[in-house]
Amino acid sequence: MDKNMDKAFRNDAWAKVTGTAKYTDDYTLPGMLHAAPVYPNCASARILKIDPSDALKAEGVVAVFTAKDIPGSVKFGQIIKDYPTLAEEFVRTTGDVLALVVARSRAQAIAGSREVRVELEMRRALLDPEEALLPDAPLINPEHGSNICNLHHVRTGDIAEGEKHSDLILEQTFTTSRIEHAYLEPESALCHLRPDGVMEVLGSMQHPFSTRRFVASTLGLKLSEVEVKTVPMGGGFGGKDDTAALVCARAALCAWLLKKPVKLTYTREWSMRESYKRHPYKLQYRAGFKKDGKIQFVKVRMLADGGAYCSVSPWVTWRSTVQCCGAYEVPNVHADVYAVYTNNPFSGAMRGFGSPQVNFAIEQLIEMAGEKLGLDELQIRRVNMVKQGSTTITGQVLDTHVVSLSQAMDTVLKEIDYEKKRKNCSFGNPMHEQWYGIGFAISYRGMSLGAEGVDFNSAIINVQPDGSVLIETGVHENGQGSESAMILIASEELGIPKELIRYRMPSTSNIPDGGTTVASRGTLLGGGAVVKAAEILKSILASALDLPEISLKAGNVCTKEGKKLLTWNEAIRLCYSKQIYPYAFGTFQAPKVSWDEATGQGNAYFTWVYACQAVELSVDPKTKKVTLINMVAAHDVGKAINPALAKGQFYGGMAMGAGYALWEDLPVEKGLVKPTNLHTYRIARAKDLPEMKAILIEHPDPNSPSGAKGIGEPTNELMAPAIANAIYRATGVRYPNQPLRIK
Repeated sequence: MDKNMDKAFRNDAWAKVTGTAKYTDDYTLPGMLHAAPVYPNCASARILKIDPSDALKAEGVVAVFTAKDIPGSVKFGQIIKDYPTLAEEFVRTTGDVLALVVARSRAQAIAGSREVRVELEMRRALLDPEEALLPDAPLINPEHGSNICNLHHVRTGDIAEGEKHSDLILEQTFTTSRIEHAYLEPESALCHLRPDGVMEVLGSMQHPFSTRRFVASTLGLKLSEVEVKTVPMGGGFGGKDDTAALVCARAALCAWLLKKPVKLTYTREWSMRESYKRHPYKLQYRAGFKKDGKIQFVKVRMLADGGAYCSVSPWVTWRSTVQCCGAYEVPNVHADVYAVYTNNPFSGAMRGFGSPQVNFAIEQLIEMAGEKLGLDELQIRRVNMVKQGSTTITGQVLDTHVVSLSQAMDTVLKEIDYEKKRKNCSFGNPMHEQWYGIGFAISYRGMSLGAEGVDFNSAIINVQPDGSVLIETGVHENGQGSESAMILIASEELGIPKELIRYRMPSTSNIPDGGTTVASRGTLLGGGAVVKAAEILKSILASALDLPEISLKAGNVCTKEGKKLLTWNEAIRLCYSKQIYPYAFGTFQAPKVSWDEATGQGNAYFTWVYACQAVELSVDPKTKKVTLINMVAAHDVGKAINPALAKGQFYGGMAMGAGYALWEDLPVEKGLVKPTNLHTYRIARAKDLPEMKAILIEHPDPNSPSGAKGIGEPTNELMAPAIANAIYRATGVRYPNQPLRIK
């Protein structure tokens, strides 16, 4: 690992390392009760009866609540409101919650949940997306009118014309698996009704504002009557949005009805049963190439298993649409990307958000084509990869920032000594005791929400009379270090030591909704807002000094040209003496993007991250065990705000990508997930991972006030195809299905 990791700055490091950080389940309130869910034993059924009488007789049980007890809306959702807080009439997946049992202790609530008697009328379960698309398939959500949750298109050029000019036509189907987020802290919520009538929520959730919306909808309250306070979160990777918000809504429902504090902390089994997963994909590609390797057309059909509810499937599959041809120029594209309702556990956001599946396919397909044309994997990529001024498949011209894809690829290949080691690949040679392979993959990734959502954020800088500073943003700290990044940006912009700045953990009642902390947008959007707030604060200080403009550096307030006028503390005292508050509220609105849903054309994202990852590995010819030897990654992050922590994102992303490639799979039988805990779900372990090298490429983005782009998700979308390519060069066999099972 990197020797400079000791230089990382984390404002919350001491609390977490010493164990003094308090997570949701660490909190208690006087008179607190506990809740437990009741699940169905099948994936599809009509609910005939829920009988709580035996449960109500159980020791410590004080109440059992069902959908009929919900005072507000039974169903909610971020895009389509199809997700029931408690199942009302039908069971659509084994993760549905039928009832909540509330008791004086958690053990009593769990025991009581086993005593609730449920009568169900079994219905046909649709567990295959292809089956769900058949004309005679029953509708899982009849009010939607179709089992197609959503459909996106890209229509560029004329694929028939592209086929005419193709010397090689290649067809290949790829599949990817259902993935569990495997965060260490399961979902937890503690809710209580305050004396002022506000429902206060503490919870392990990724987005406090969507949680507030879920809770308010369930209770039939105005948003101002719900306050969500954030506490440290023990991991998420995209997995604590919908499910975590519903856990909070359920706890709030119990607290509202009983007028007592209620905690609902999930077991690992509940969490794995109910929480949404990474979408499993089926990707059917047909592509044409000229003899020189130039791509002429791509036709692709993708099916994503969305499970029983919409969640954010339209947004996940939209990214797959935009990136369906990888980081390559393709003049003729016909892409259809479906998210399909099934009775499986529902799918939602996970680190990478629709790109790991696509890259797993396209980064193998490009090499398969090159081999058939007699071109190596470097040559065919150089012919097709996007460059400065390239036009994407959606018609966007890449001319507003540095397109550094070739730099990223060249940097990684040089670092790992690719061309020399490529000659040592075994290709399944039976004379080798160990098969050796090396492989790589490249990508470009649109940053932030892009045209899939409204993209803006806010920040508050509140300077105290003694010169110390409180800041907060509309970005949630998921454990990724966003608070630390905001402090460092504020420190640079204000010219004061980071020790003077404290991040004030926000609640939904003291800063506006800044959108979900997803899509690697935290530093980009939140940091942009901090810069804008700092600019406003500078104008306030300038006004106090009767100057049109000032600069801040090294703890001093200076003229625009850099001449010292006052120290920071002297300037703040001057503001207060003049009754001028050194308080700034800044907003950053992402540059405009565009999208035509019918054709899949437009400027999908306002900036992009360019990347390459490579891996060396060996395969035992007898046992087929894969051993990872070395990993290298380079990503253009724009500007590295906290370089050591940015590299930490590299390592985590590469580790998760390795697990995705080789081990992770969440099988479902009759709609029920088979692994019930982390001891039966295989993720990458420390001993599975090799030395890793992270290389930061920095081209500050002109559209980002801080210069930063982001890195959390891009690092997770490349290691799986890199490993697939390396395994091919080790074994001589292509494996189009993930996880990669060597035969």
